[in-house]
Amino acid sequence: MVPLSPMALALALAASGSAAPAPAQEPAPPHALVAGDTLPAFEAEGLNGVTYTIDFPKNGPTTVLLVFLASCPHCRAMLPVWSQAFDKKPDGLKVQAIMLDRAPPGFFSFHKVSFPVLMALDRRDVSQKLKANRVPMTVRVKPGGIVEDVGQGELDAERLSQLFKASRG
Repeated sequence: MVPLSPMALALALAASGSAAPAPAQEPAPPHALVAGDTLPAFEAEGLNGVTYTIDFPKNGPTTVLLVFLASCPHCRAMLPVWSQAFDKKPDGLKVQAIMLDRAPPGFFSFHKVSFPVLMALDRRDVSQKLKANRVPMTVRVKPGGIVEDVGQGELDAERLSQLFKASRG
């Protein structure tokens, strides 16, 4: 019996009416943020209308990014949990929330937060830079923009404490 190439096998199975797996393709580029990725700087707007640059200088602090949508119920559930973690954060840890959409009027009157919140100026651009394919997302970023850890979805207190831990000197 002569071995068939994957393409020949697919064609033979298709001709016989059997389902065939798709021919092997190049692996898709990664679409999720993972430890070891490097985050570029990006711009966001404060609730006061001022534009800020979010960057990660090599000699700067470790940063925890809190990425969410005001329209997401899972994200809204994380807001008080993030606030509790922020209130207990160690000295020297920077925390910055990035909202990928616009909050409706009165949102922050109803959803009290203790951490700073900025809005993405260009949702698509910031989402791509953060590879934010799922929110809420909690990202620990070392100086220089190196992603150290990523938590996606609703996180329990133990997992959140790993992301909000003190930086090693």
